[in-house]
Amino acid sequence: MSTKRILLAVSGASGMPYAASLAKALAHRSDVELHVIVSDAARTVMAAESDLTPDVLTVGAHAVYEPDDIAAPPASGSWRHDGMIVCPCSMATLSAVATGFGHTLIHRAADVALKERRKLVLVSRETPLSAIHLENMLSATRAGAIIVPASPGFYHRPATIEDLTDQLAGRVLDQLDVPHNLFARWGDEENQSWN
Repeated sequence: MSTKRILLAVSGASGMPYAASLAKALAHRSDVELHVIVSDAARTVMAAESDLTPDVLTVGAHAVYEPDDIAAPPASGSWRHDGMIVCPCSMATLSAVATGFGHTLIHRAADVALKERRKLVLVSRETPLSAIHLENMLSATRAGAIIVPASPGFYHRPATIEDLTDQLAGRVLDQLDVPHNLFARWGDEENQSWN
């Protein structure tokens, strides 16, 4: 079994429980080498919207990078990985990715992922969306990014917030071909009762 190197970047949008679900799922896999970048804005948002602390994002990480460390390994195309996730992805980060503006390590690492044709998953978390947001999403998609809006489904009959965040985390992991059992898939036998 080969190890996948996954880079999780957390920007300053609402939705820190989504990032926590992803970090937990990735950190508990023996076949994943997790690398994490947490922006200063993410720390501020986390304190404002939850009782979570940044260590829930980094506790199982192989490496954690400072958001202003442009010399960190993820800033280089020669540092190989199997996919980058930005969750949640603020509209400012989306704009930087769409325009190639590498101001922070998150922006630069995303730009590198695109130029090296590696998977980049942007978990956008904003509503409503302006025309600028939509155009940036289209530009990022055309450049090779995958946009996964933080809009969980309900077909798995979530009973808790964790059920909702795990379902979205699972959809993100699907994009990177990381196996998981975070939610029951459409058509699974236990879901047949509501057909």
